[in-house]
Amino acid sequence: MKNLSRRLVLQAAAGAAALAVMKLQAAEGLVTRAFEVLDLDWADAARQRPVPVRLYLPDTTRSRSGRVPLVVFSHGIGGSRRGYSYLGQHFARNGVASLHLQHVGSDRTLWSGSVFSLVGRLQGAAQDAEAIARAQDLRFALDTLLAGELAPRFDDRRIVAAGHSYGANTTLLAAGARVAREGRDIELKDERVRAAIAISAPPFYGEREPRRILSGITVPSLHVTATDDVIRIPGYFSGSEDRVALFDAMGSERKWLAVFEGGSHSMFTDRAGTGGVALNPQVKAATQALTLAFVRTVFDGDAAALAAWPQLHAGILARFSGPAA
Repeated sequence: MKNLSRRLVLQAAAGAAALAVMKLQAAEGLVTRAFEVLDLDWADAARQRPVPVRLYLPDTTRSRSGRVPLVVFSHGIGGSRRGYSYLGQHFARNGVASLHLQHVGSDRTLWSGSVFSLVGRLQGAAQDAEAIARAQDLRFALDTLLAGELAPRFDDRRIVAAGHSYGANTTLLAAGARVAREGRDIELKDERVRAAIAISAPPFYGEREPRRILSGITVPSLHVTATDDVIRIPGYFSGSEDRVALFDAMGSERKWLAVFEGGSHSMFTDRAGTGGVALNPQVKAATQALTLAFVRTVFDGDAAALAAWPQLHAGILARFSGPAA
């Protein structure tokens, strides 16, 4: 009986959260458009590395120019191209294409095999070689997409790099982060990236001076985290203060930070319930609205939605900051 009562309470909370999400989406004037989902199994022959992608492609005929902005999304460790679908679908429904990468050296295959060697596999995936390969995956995916038959549908002047956790590090490398190794800077900046969205970005592996790494990033950036956004695996810990430190270190004058109250690190994935049964869908809906508002502010000069966003989501926010007026 006790377990039944708990389930009923959780179901009621989830129902109330879903209703709240619908109300918030209506208040922010979000629209729904048709879109396609395309799985493309690319491979970089030069590196002998597969780069599978999933493309959320909106109806480009609704765009005045026939071209739409493009978000290139990088997953966290152990993820895949199928992840973060709530963001990919939302972008596409609102006229923004979203290309979700799968990084084969740090993707879902890490969870296969003996549990006793899992920590070793995770630590191996976090080494320099894979971090560099991920940024090269992003460049290769952009090269391939913009040279293919779908290229006329995208505006190559409106490209955003985005990612969660390890994918946020990949995003920042593509946006211009510089990491020193063996006396020289490793630069993986892609000049086509005009803005960056970093969700739950951890410190760069082995680095504790974020300003030296990130001060050269001058593109507009959006940073998203939560007060309980904690990464904890054997031999590694990173608290939410690390996400704020990375935001502070960014060189761009146009940068925004949203910190949700409570939550968890995995709340920003497609997993339901993590971070709180009621809070999880609210944060997802708020993150959908925030990331889209950021894209429209940066590329379309339409700052109304971004200006209104903090008030609409004040009940779940611990902090919000943006550029000085």
